[in-house]
Amino acid sequence: MQLKRVVVTGLGAVSPLGNNVADSWNNLMSGVSGAGPITKFDASGFKTRFACEVKGFDTLSYFDAKEARRLDIFSHYSIAAADEAFRDANLNIAEFDKTRAGVIWSSSVGGMPTMDEQIIDYASHRGKPRFSPFLVPKIITNIASGLISIRFGLMGINFCPVSACASSTNAIADAFNYIRLGKADIIITGGAESAICDSSMGGFNAMKALSERNDAPEKASRPFDKDRDGFVMGEGAAGLVLEEYEHAKARGAKIYAEVLGAGFAADAYHLTATHPEGMGAYLGMKNALEDADLKAEDVDYLNAHATSTPTGDDSEIRSIIKLFGEKPKNLSISATKSMTGHLLGAAGAIEALICVMTIKDGVIPPTINTENLDDDTPQGLDIILGKARKKSVNVAMSNTFGFGGHCAIAVFGKLR
Repeated sequence: MQLKRVVVTGLGAVSPLGNNVADSWNNLMSGVSGAGPITKFDASGFKTRFACEVKGFDTLSYFDAKEARRLDIFSHYSIAAADEAFRDANLNIAEFDKTRAGVIWSSSVGGMPTMDEQIIDYASHRGKPRFSPFLVPKIITNIASGLISIRFGLMGINFCPVSACASSTNAIADAFNYIRLGKADIIITGGAESAICDSSMGGFNAMKALSERNDAPEKASRPFDKDRDGFVMGEGAAGLVLEEYEHAKARGAKIYAEVLGAGFAADAYHLTATHPEGMGAYLGMKNALEDADLKAEDVDYLNAHATSTPTGDDSEIRSIIKLFGEKPKNLSISATKSMTGHLLGAAGAIEALICVMTIKDGVIPPTINTENLDDDTPQGLDIILGKARKKSVNVAMSNTFGFGGHCAIAVFGKLR
């Protein structure tokens, strides 16, 4: 069968750098760090007391106070990002078939702050059950996908893939595949996360996964740097409207970029650690290029997963070298988690949005804080450090990897 073409017609974001796409993108281009002391809970007794929090978000712009209380904050961020993307795509429910429009939206941990709050309240009352009737719908990861579909009246496909930090790339890839197979015309896709809470920070601290640079949080996330000591927790959401090309063209939609392919693989190695040689990452990137009918030299920009963990960054570098070589001619690389922090299940969504914006604007965001590249990083790799760089980007790739060995990669390009 002839596969359909899929394009991006709308974008939305809530991030540690801004509560919309424009602010997030401008701060990213300026090399602003989203990190600072944690305000969402009392972190004074924790090894890590900082994170990349969303700032100044006005929940009541999207919900009345009663409705807001019934939803976890990750759902608030989801609706805000999806709402901006929907409006940006200039969609009108009366003008398209709502049974062929759907939502594929992800989160890796869902309403973890709500669960913390409810368990702490339960314990404080010595085991007397005092649970909210909204506990279950507040915490389940799929609820955001359902809420978005309800908000916009979208009656087509609707589900939530969960694959740890690869979740929202899987969501985007699923949306891409459903549309190109002719199963839908429009899908709002992306993901949200808000895991800056006691159990999440405590758990990652216990694993020694988080940076403990409490004296200089804005400099803590430093991918590929010799002195990196762990990732910085982030939160937020990003949404993309994916649309079948002829459908978008017929309604005169603005087109940001085309989705060219997606690839998947597994490290099949360890519960939490990446494969030392980056085999899953390599296979995922290779599969994504084959799906897009591209060669390695066609890729102009790679948004690396690069969380700033000692072993994770090294394995990704090895996978890049294996696929692209030590001195790729066209490839530029940046690690935007140095500014946004790691949004866990929403990382793939915000980084896909970044890839789309590099194609639109011809500017690649920098990697900040990286002062001394690790010895295992070849000098021939063009890692953009310190400042954004103007560059025409025809093809951009986004890498995401998750606990359990999940590897998901998305490829975007200028409309051909």
